Formats: sequence, C-alpha cells, structure tokens
Amino acid sequence: MNFFGLIGCVFFFAIQFAHADARVGGEYSLTEDSLEHTNVKHGKLEGPFEFRSNIIPNTVRRYWIYVPANYSKKNPPNLLVFHDGQRAISPQGAFHVPTVLDNLIQKREIPSTLGVFITPGNLSEHYPDDLGLQNPNNRMAEYDALSDVYSRMLIDELLPLVAKKYRFSDNPNQRIIGGSSSGAIAAFTVAWNRPDAFRNVISMIGSYTSIGYQPATDNKLVQLGGDVYPTLIRKNPIRPLRIFLQDGSNDINNEHGDWFLANQQMLSALRWANANADTQGIAGARYDINYVWGDGGHSDQHGGVLLPDMLRWIWRDERNSKH
Repeated sequence: MNFFGLIGCVFFFAIQFAHADARVGGEYSLTEDSLEHTNVKHGKLEGPFEFRSNIIPNTVRRYWIYVPANYSKKNPPNLLVFHDGQRAISPQGAFHVPTVLDNLIQKREIPSTLGVFITPGNLSEHYPDDLGLQNPNNRMAEYDALSDVYSRMLIDELLPLVAKKYRFSDNPNQRIIGGSSSGAIAAFTVAWNRPDAFRNVISMIGSYTSIGYQPATDNKLVQLGGDVYPTLIRKNPIRPLRIFLQDGSNDINNEHGDWFLANQQMLSALRWANANADTQGIAGARYDINYVWGDGGHSDQHGGVLLPDMLRWIWRDERNSKH
C-alpha cells in the first residue's frame, strides 16, 4: 500500500472505532466539503442538454456543464467528467459534485475545474422526462463493454461540443474521469483506451465483473466482461494512469461476480504490474494507486463521502494552480 492508501485506511478504521457505538455498518455521513456554505462562491450549472451520437446511433443522452465561479478562457480549467450525471448533480444523491467543486476550488485545494456530467444513452428519440435518477436503457451496453466505442463518443463527439462554448485543459494529466458501479468501469475503460485524453480515474464500487460478457454465436465473436481487466493489466504495458479505487466488503456477490473481490483483484493487478516493471528494470510509467475499502454494500454513500479526498489526492501536485 502506498503512503496515501495507508493513511486513508488508518483514518477510516480510526473513525470506525471512535464511533463504534453510534455508527451502523455501511452508513457514512457527508463532511463539510460536500455541504453548501453561504460564504462560498457558487459555480454555474448549465443544462440539461440533449445529445445524439453518431458513434452510438439511435441513442439520446443528457449532460450538464458545471462552470466554476473563477472560470477564465485565458487560463482554461481542469476537466472532471462524471458518469451517471443525473445522480452526480442531484441534491438527493450521494455525490453533490458541483458543491464539492465549489468548496474545494474556493479553498484552493484543487485547481479551477470544469465539470461535465453525462447520463448513459437511452434508445429513444428524446430522453424520457420521467426517468429521474433511474438508469437509461442503454447503460449496460455502453458502460460495461470493453470496446473503444463509448470512449470515441465521449472524446471525439461530446467533449468537442462542450469545447465550442467553454475552454478546458487538453492535458490528460489535468483531466479526471469518474463514476460509480458500471459508471466506474466505464471511466476506467475510457482511460485504458485513451490515456492520451484522460490519465486520472475515480472508481467507486466499480463493476469489474462479467456484466458485459456475451458468449460467441454463429454470427458474433465472444464479448468479454470487465472481469478480465486484472488479466489485461498484468499482460499489457503500463499506462500512465492515476487511479483511486473505493469499495465495501458488503458489495454485491451474484452471477456476474463478487464486486469487492473484483476490486481487490484490480488493486492486486495494478500493484503487480508496478512491481514487475521495477524488477525487470522496465523504464516508463507506473500506476499511481490509492484506495479505501469500507464495509458498505453496493451504495454510493461511502464514495460520496470520500469524493473530496479523491479529488485532492488526484490533483495534489497542482493545488495552487489555476486560481
């Protein structure tokens, strides 16, 4: 475990013992970083906008743009892309991402950051108004697939559309992509396929399981699921990625796999890749890894509490830039 991972785990378990009588397993409370404050300048949340992709045809999705209060075209902000955008921005959700960005940017704990919050696609002419926080019907096909189709849609279609209105950094080290559950594996897949565009990943209760698996047929080759990622990490050259993993020991265990075990396998593979490269004297990048395991189930609650620390850790090298 690296230093930050050790500190995170020590902090987590210290909190558990300190509140052992009061805390119910799997429950976590938001910190001040995720709550609105009257003395904090608020960014602007624009949207929802509808987007129809040519790369993923017959789908429509919504997205929102968070513009930081200190936005400047002359000094383009960093970029945060977050999946399941309808939950990322919701006051009833666990993440409160715009509020977290407001607070951390004002405290100069992260650089100025533009946020793009994207829903999965829905197979319809218009995005259904009655979906609320529910998943659109093309989520699994997009998020749990290991191909580069979703990556191309995001990087080659949607982000250029956002860039027509707002400038943001084109440096992959100044971009984060994140999500929860299948949104987390989708974030990892984008960075895995396109480290030229994203080199930072936030993964909460990531679905590194066989959801995307489809057996071969007479007309189609087998489609692999996310459970092969530990193998791919071990068998391929290291990508220059910084990754924060979060999961809980009571996460799902079903026909697709064991979520907590799968996330531990991801951590093990990333660590092994680094150690093997060191042992073999292989020059180049190493995975920069942090993680926190809790006792939650398949819930966004713990990840939402940790989000401010995840952002601080990922952009720890440029805390005072872009202010």
